[in-house]
Parts: sequence; C-alpha cells; structure tokens
Amino acid sequence: MRSTVRLRILITCGVLVAAGVGGWQLLPSDAARTDPITIGTTDEVTSLDPAGAYDAGSWAMYSNVFQSLLTFKPGLTQPVPDAAESCKFLGSGLTAYQCTLRDDLTFANGRKITAEDVKYSFERMLRIKSDVGPQPLFPTLKNVSAEGRTVTFHLSGRDATFPLKVATGAGSIVDRNQYPAGKLRTGSAVDGSGPYVLKEYKEGESALLEPNPKYKGAITKAGHTVLVKYYGQSEELATAWKAKEVQVTHRQLPPNFLSSLETRDGTRITEAESAEIRNLNFNVRPGSPMANKAVRQAVAAVIDRPAITEGAYKGTVEPLYSLIPQGFVGHSTAFYDVYPEPDAKKAKALLREAGIRTPVKFTYGFRKDATYAAEAAEVKRQLEETGLFEVKLVEADWQSFQKGYARGDYDAYPVGWLPDFPDSDSFTAPLVGTKNTLHNGFSSKKIDTLIASTQQYGDRGRATSDFKDIQDQVAAEVPLVPLWQKKDYVLSTEAVTGSQYLTDGTGIWRLWELSWI
Repeated sequence: MRSTVRLRILITCGVLVAAGVGGWQLLPSDAARTDPITIGTTDEVTSLDPAGAYDAGSWAMYSNVFQSLLTFKPGLTQPVPDAAESCKFLGSGLTAYQCTLRDDLTFANGRKITAEDVKYSFERMLRIKSDVGPQPLFPTLKNVSAEGRTVTFHLSGRDATFPLKVATGAGSIVDRNQYPAGKLRTGSAVDGSGPYVLKEYKEGESALLEPNPKYKGAITKAGHTVLVKYYGQSEELATAWKAKEVQVTHRQLPPNFLSSLETRDGTRITEAESAEIRNLNFNVRPGSPMANKAVRQAVAAVIDRPAITEGAYKGTVEPLYSLIPQGFVGHSTAFYDVYPEPDAKKAKALLREAGIRTPVKFTYGFRKDATYAAEAAEVKRQLEETGLFEVKLVEADWQSFQKGYARGDYDAYPVGWLPDFPDSDSFTAPLVGTKNTLHNGFSSKKIDTLIASTQQYGDRGRATSDFKDIQDQVAAEVPLVPLWQKKDYVLSTEAVTGSQYLTDGTGIWRLWELSWI
C-alpha cells in the first residue's frame, strides 16, 4: 500500500510561531483578501470532458469541478464517500459493487443528480473509448445498472481495486443532458457538481475557479477563488514565479531551479514523498525495431540512470529500477537484478545472438521542454556511444506528443506517471496490461494473469508475491525501462496558507485548501 506522505519544510522565512502552532498552521486573517490565489503549473488540460483525458493536468481539474462517488482523504489508502452516501461490495465475490447516491446533490447548474447520471457517465466513457481517455482503467467493468438512488457495477471478475478506480477522475459524474452519449463534449463549458465551478477558461492559458455553493460531499471547508495559469515549459513557470505572477507553483519547475531553492528568501517549500515515476516506453507493434525483444533488452542494458538523474535532473529525482516505485506493496529492483550496471558488451551480445544488424535506427519522441530535451540528449548519447544504436530525436508539444505515441509515431518515448489511486495496481494494469494506456501494442498473457490475480485480494498485502512476479516479467520482456522516481514540490509565498495540503501524490488537486493568511 501507499506510504504515508511525509512533509519536510525546507525553508520558512518570516513565519510566526505561537504556543506550539507552526507557520504551516496559520489561519486566514479576519480581513481576508477576496482576490484569486494564482497557482502556476506546466500540466495541461487536454480535455474538459472526463471521458476524453487520462493525464495529470486534466484530472487535477476534474477533482475540483466534478464529483465521483468516492474520493480520497489525504494520507488514506481507502476511499471515502463523496457523491455517494455509502458503497460496498455485494457478498464476498468482489464482482458486484453497489453505491447509494446522496439525496441532496445537484449539478452546479441546479439540476438534481440521479443514479441514471452516474450510470450514463460510466457507460459513456466506455462507449467513447477516446485514444487518450481513461477507459483502460476499467477492464473488469461489464455493465452498470441504476434503480432509484442505487447504482450497481457488475464486474467480469474479482476486483478489490474497483472502488479505488471509482474514486479517480475516471469516475467523474456528468450531466447526461449536457454531455453527448457518443462523442466528447467540445467548448469550455463544464457541468459538474464538484467543490468548484469553472467560471472562465482560456485553453492553454488559464482557468478561473470559484467555490460551488451547491456542493455537498466529503469536503467540509469552503474554498477560495483560484486562478490557475498554465505554462508551456518549466522555465516559463520559473520565470513567472520569480516575477511574482503566481503565489503557488506545482508541477513542474526546472531541476536547476529546484536544486537552488535553499538560497531563495520568502518562499515556503513543501517537499513530499511522491510516487511520480518516469519510464522509457517502447512501441512493440509490427514495423518498429522495438518489436524485437532483444533490441529492448539491449537498450535496458545500456541505460545509465544515475547519469540521467544527476545530469538532466540535478539530483532532484532518484534512479528507479522497477515498475512499482518505493513505498508501494511489492516494490522490487527487478531491472537492477538483470542489468546492475550499464553494459555495452552485454547489449552487443544480445543483438548479435538475435541476428540484428547494428546500428539499430529508431525514433525517440519526447515532450517539448528544456529538461526533457536534456534527458533525451543524454539517453541518445548513452546509446550512440556504444555504436549499437542511431537515435532520431523528435520533439512535440504535450497534446501532439500524446496523440503521436497513441498512433505509433515513435519507437520509444518517455512518459511520466502518477498513480491514479494509492495501490500498486495503478502501476501494473494501466502500464503493462493488454490495451494499456501507453498504446504500445504490448500484451502478455502471463502478466495479464498475474494482474488479475493481484486484483482478487481485499488484503492487498497478499498480492505482494504476484506484484513481484509482474516486475520480474517486465524486466524480462522490457515493454518499458523505468528511469526515475521523484519527490513532489509545492512552492508558495508567505501570503498563502494550505499549500502543504494541495497534493498527496494522487490525481486529486485540493485547491480548496488554499487561502490567504
């Protein structure tokens, strides 16, 4: 299970301390400011329709403007009711999950929420099957029924993780009168029932969110008006912070900026343990050189993680040697066990034994950003120095990059990954299961069987052995190469309180925790 988030205050300048109450616990003053708190991020919203996106920026928005039946409280590994009054598995089979909807819910537009809206939201998401949508998260969901205030999910097999998935952005409830059944909704309008209302949205630029007075659910405190500003690259976000254009920043600041934070005055910094990882993924579909396992294994044998983490990332991330990161059930070091050190001789032997001519030429796609460009250049250097590979780098903006790897435009492509929920399953089924979210064409019956086995245990500790077996299989088949795991950083000015609660490493962005001091 997910480890408890540990917060470490690195710098707090000018913080008031009184009678055992630290600066992080300061309350808003009586003369509270009413202007929006501005938060900057490089995470993009690829779609305002929850059926059309499966990325950190979009889900951060969904957690504020939409409601799911369940949600996560900070530091807890099991979800609690939000739009639901209660939820439970029916019997001990873990194949039917039932929720009773609260009776006092309305969308922000005033329309009463019904169980039919919940049914419609899930069925619509599965029907649309967006290339970058969240439907791969629900491989066991057969159908949904609704009667009165009761919603029942019928599953194809035992799945103890199903409630965790319902609590994510994929479980967002939409107004069935406003969202078309067979296609994504376009435009900037949002009809949800979350703690915020999207008052104004400029794609790629900003989002103005105001507290939703009609919200009823797990959140008990009223939020403050928030203006989210979106920046195309991490350097732009750093520039905005220095220019005092934002009061809070989250995801992603440049590594060189993060590594020098201790010299910056007047800044509150939250550094939290995080499960954010980054993998180098391979397109194994026919026609790609990565369809040959020996090529993938040869790449894995050459990759020098410390050179990447200390070079491009200035030590702000840590090398990762397995699919499941530290702090989660079943974490191992499967790739280190097979490839303990960069070994060009081993890579050459793998390619020779498979009868593969060198250099192997392939395309390496990556998201446009100075840090990612430095990472790509380092990987290219490592591979080409062996004389075994010839790498063509292809840079693209985030949305083009997503669509590109979904189409199979790249032979290799690194993608960051945040867990959808605090369970190791969030790193297995979506990343290496058949029809995974990476659209790389990888499929393994043995891994699929192991994934299904992990999902049958209500006691997640009992899945440890299967999770380790999955990681061993991934290290053998190499559909991806784990690169690094990082900490989560949130910066705020002294005028803002609550930033330490903004994130806990899941897809929930708790904007309602922010307020002026």
